[in-house]
Amino acid sequence: MSSDEISPARLFAALGDATRLGLIGRLSDGGERSIVQLGDGLPISRQAVTKHLDVLLGAGLVRRTKNGREVLFALQPKVFAEARNWLDQVESQWGDTLGRFKDFVENQP
Repeated sequence: MSSDEISPARLFAALGDATRLGLIGRLSDGGERSIVQLGDGLPISRQAVTKHLDVLLGAGLVRRTKNGREVLFALQPKVFAEARNWLDQVESQWGDTLGRFKDFVENQP
């Protein structure tokens, strides 16, 4: 894993929270949103939204840009593709292992 890759554990830990998944959902159209826009209608404070966004930033799932005085957040699609690739590798390994186990069980006398 190179130094700029995010560990799968950190990535999936960041996704393991309903509020953060909701923020990801709000950004899933590819647009940029401010903290105020992302927090609109949520039962948490702006400070709490900021803390959740910091976790997503740390996992590499979102990026932050500044537009004048406003800070905007957007998804990092490449990181989601990397996560999908990692899940595909795990799925392949398990499929191979289960296939070998099935062959072993079926070929026992």
